[in-house]
Amino acid sequence: MSFKSIVRELKEMRDGIGSLSRRSAESKHWHSRVKSHVVPDVTLNPLEPVQQGQWAHLPPELLLDIIHRVEESETSWPARTVVVSCASVCKSWRAVTKEIVNTPEQCGRLTFPISLKQPGPRESPIQCFIRRNRETSTYLLYFGLVPSENGTDKLLLAAKKIRRATGIDFVISLVANDFSRSSNTYVGKLRSNFLGTKFTICDNQSPHQAGTQPNGRSSKRFHTKQASPRVSAGNYTVGTIAYELNVLRTRGPRRMNCTMNSIPVSAIQEGGTAPTPTSLPQIIDEQFPLSPSLKGKAPIIDVSSTSLLEMPVQSQGLVEPLVLKNKAPRWHEQLQCWCLNFKGRVTVASVKNFQLVAAVDPSHNLSTAEQEKVILQFGKIGKDIFTMDYRYPLSAFQAFAICLSSFDTKPACE
Repeated sequence: MSFKSIVRELKEMRDGIGSLSRRSAESKHWHSRVKSHVVPDVTLNPLEPVQQGQWAHLPPELLLDIIHRVEESETSWPARTVVVSCASVCKSWRAVTKEIVNTPEQCGRLTFPISLKQPGPRESPIQCFIRRNRETSTYLLYFGLVPSENGTDKLLLAAKKIRRATGIDFVISLVANDFSRSSNTYVGKLRSNFLGTKFTICDNQSPHQAGTQPNGRSSKRFHTKQASPRVSAGNYTVGTIAYELNVLRTRGPRRMNCTMNSIPVSAIQEGGTAPTPTSLPQIIDEQFPLSPSLKGKAPIIDVSSTSLLEMPVQSQGLVEPLVLKNKAPRWHEQLQCWCLNFKGRVTVASVKNFQLVAAVDPSHNLSTAEQEKVILQFGKIGKDIFTMDYRYPLSAFQAFAICLSSFDTKPACE
């Protein structure tokens, strides 16, 4: 049997389980509305045998070989949906798939939602683009070089701009139609001050066991009985962004500094490692679907704080955080403008364009090549279309939050 036939049967089986699950849920809902104390003698949810099925009892060696080949053959979206389908079959398939699929740092690929909070590759950056919708104040992050003509781009993250009395919030979600903080698709937010010169990156889960305490104002918005048990009600500060004030109104691009509180400066040194989350609260969404038969059951993933990061104990204390600064552009006499080498990824001049490099003290003995390496670059390529390329030690979530800060109006910095 070919791999395509296997994958096709897996999808058909998953769809069959989903329809059976929905019929069972509708039956439960109908019975709950009937005011009767008679206990039905028919079990309404006989899904356990169906959930396992014929594919759950494959020999481990054969299962490992199948998923290995599927993972190696489907390297880009939308074909990589097949890898997610393998993880949706049952618990044994999911466990093997999670074991085989590497982090973006190791393989340079985005597969599951947790990949969006893991550091990017060290060598070549992951290339994405952002589409802005001025009418709805939303910003959609897609995977790929540029928008495709057929509109089948892979949506990674979405953000919505919300104006408040004291500043602006960018609420970040996994889907483009749900920005509620009580939703299981909520991943974090970006909050600005009144002037739009300082921003705080908030994550919906603690970066590590001894992480920064949740923002008090955000925590009070939710009562413990109102918050979803699968979603953290707190916001944990993982980074801050500061734009320098341009008091003299001199010509030039914006100057910014990003302090990544959750990433130690040792991460960019030789042999250093960046925090790498290994699990998220159970997420069921249309981008990275789990098997419908798993909905409503106990979470498969352990969300205890000790399993969130594989991080050295010494880095959980008071360590020096990584600081990023925008790379200084050069003045082009012929063009009469400030220029940066974006290597063809940015084509339209804009005050929002920037490149971020590490700002380290000479005592850290970091090579010149590492100091000049662009960790994140962002720029305009068309009307409401921008590119975003990021690499280690930033994650897609952190890079997206930094880029969102550039969309806010900053009269005092220009």
